Amino acid sequence: MGKKGRAVKQLKHRPGFRATAYLFTFVVIVYVFVFMNTPYIVYQPGSASEVAPMIKVENADPAEEGTFMMTTVSASYANVALLVASVFNSNSEVVRKETRLGDKSEDEYAAEQVFYMNSSQSYSVQAAYHAAGIPYEDVVDYLYVFSVPVASNKGQFQPGDKIISVEGQKVPDPEALSALLSTKKIGDQVAVVLQRNGKEVKEQVTLVEIKDKEGTAVRPGFGVTIAAVQKVKPKEQGKAVSFVDTNVGGPSAGLMFTMEIYNRLTPGDLTKGHRVAGTGTIDAEGVVGAIGGVKHKIVAADRKGAEIFFVPVKNYDEAKAKADKIGTSMKLVPVSTLDEALKYMEELPVKP
Repeated sequence: MGKKGRAVKQLKHRPGFRATAYLFTFVVIVYVFVFMNTPYIVYQPGSASEVAPMIKVENADPAEEGTFMMTTVSASYANVALLVASVFNSNSEVVRKETRLGDKSEDEYAAEQVFYMNSSQSYSVQAAYHAAGIPYEDVVDYLYVFSVPVASNKGQFQPGDKIISVEGQKVPDPEALSALLSTKKIGDQVAVVLQRNGKEVKEQVTLVEIKDKEGTAVRPGFGVTIAAVQKVKPKEQGKAVSFVDTNVGGPSAGLMFTMEIYNRLTPGDLTKGHRVAGTGTIDAEGVVGAIGGVKHKIVAADRKGAEIFFVPVKNYDEAKAKADKIGTSMKLVPVSTLDEALKYMEELPVKP
């Protein structure tokens, strides 16, 4: 053995070398298990949360001995540790990211879910007003940035931005924004005030070429995908409804929001003292739509002691299979409309 080989052998036997090697190995293992991204998402039961603290209703009827609860699914972009843990969790579901995101980025998907939650809240107010016989009108609350496909504007706009003003003017709807920008030229810079994560952001945005479809003339625009968030205003004084930030995305809390709002707008206690959970989208006419992840929501509701669970008709079979599997005593009630859910609660005896 040469001098170099003996020196390496001696080095390996030194305590300091071994400690360094162990530390390096530990760091690599931690990185792989905790920080390294994988192409998977892990779905698990989320929460069953009371909706009452999320909603404010003017002159509300305070009677409510029970509670209405919205249910959620926990979705985590998986590291290796979470994937390993999911193998031992019968309530975990592993799917590839693209099944959730499609061609959207994580930020764009998150912004989309916030928009769907806001829309769900608007629809729930409309449905509750409609059921309670309260006239209302729909107005645009603000313009919302869905995505930023034009690379040149990615540093100035972000998915989830609210557009507060353009060139010092409020833009109440997409048509007003288009009309304002039509007075400019491609390449012009315009002053834009945004709200991002609760803070005001000012940008000088360069207008880019927009072509709506084949055969149409180009026009100046921001190069972002924008949607209008609606606000519902009652035509009767003292009936306004507003929401606290829920920190949850998606449209599936619509039915439970509607039932809580209706309960406060009308006399008496619709809960009858029961713990009522559920899921389902809602539209202005009170039609209840199907949702995803119902099997996880069943588990979440059962863990919170729900006695009744309203489930969209199209999700009932999956919900029933999971309820039977976990052995819950929770009563599953399939509904296709708000009227069916209200009728069930109105006919339910008061809990002793």
